[in-house]
Amino acid sequence: MSKTPLPIGKLSAEFLAELLAELDTDDSSVIVEPGIGRDVAVLDVGAQDYLVVTCDPITFATDALGYYTVCVNINDIATSGGVPRWMLTTLLLPAGGSDEALVRDIWQQLRQTAAQWDILLVGGHTEVTATVEVPVTSGMMIGTVPRGEQIAACGVQVGDEIVLLGQAPIEGTALLARELGEMLSDEGFTSEEIQQAAGLLFDPGICVLDYARLATETCTDIHAMHDPTEGGIATGLWEMATASDVGLCVEAEAIELVPLGERFCSALGIDPLGLIASGCLLVAVPEAESDQLVAAAAKADIPAAIIATALPPSAGLTITTAGQTHPLPRYDQDELTRVL
Repeated sequence: MSKTPLPIGKLSAEFLAELLAELDTDDSSVIVEPGIGRDVAVLDVGAQDYLVVTCDPITFATDALGYYTVCVNINDIATSGGVPRWMLTTLLLPAGGSDEALVRDIWQQLRQTAAQWDILLVGGHTEVTATVEVPVTSGMMIGTVPRGEQIAACGVQVGDEIVLLGQAPIEGTALLARELGEMLSDEGFTSEEIQQAAGLLFDPGICVLDYARLATETCTDIHAMHDPTEGGIATGLWEMATASDVGLCVEAEAIELVPLGERFCSALGIDPLGLIASGCLLVAVPEAESDQLVAAAAKADIPAAIIATALPPSAGLTITTAGQTHPLPRYDQDELTRVL
């Protein structure tokens, strides 16, 4: 057993798969069990609907923590085709660096964002502790989905086309502006550009529930949905393909990037495809329905494009850029960690 320190970011997919293989999920109540790329559990508790359960922390951001916490958990429920209903939140506060004003600010963000999406806050935990240096939030969200109508990231089928709804990386662009504004200013970006990028957190925002609803209302046969988070679009695509045991051919030029985000990444020497990307949604549908989804998104003023095709596993995972095809990269450590 290696004692080499782990790098910042997600556990490697290989190590995580090894851990998950030790779980005993031989229980008929577990409809969607743990796995790489599977962000939600789907549970049969004998009710009319299945329960959809997820949890996610916020570790990169230092402001808007309550807003982030609600949105990223909503996104996981959204990818299941479900409706987010209830939320519990853990708030860990640094000793010697927290006051009531800070707590009230995070609390109001949680309340207001949850209310915006008709979610009830039903519990959680708060604590001041010397084990953290900045406030850390973690949310657990529960939703419902009609029996038999659940969607999972592991359902991609050979021949499917992957549609990207929204631009990438919304969250990463906003985080760079909010956390590294001085560095971006030194790179020649104006205060107006940095403020504009910071505002992307709320407009168009990082919640993809409306995108998921558009997809489920437009398409009759959605095979998989996934919201790319840490590791960006590239890792999100890798997770979908790996979970589904398919190959993937990705067209880099089809991925619509936030213009300021692309410029930020170029100036900082990081890959926008590996930058945390909440705010967009990956949807796998049969070829016959992909154009229909893109057209519906355009009608709703949502950026959309077909960015990849699912192939047999033997084809591997590739990305084509400027006519050159390369292996699809995977970012266990989000590109944000290289500059924070």
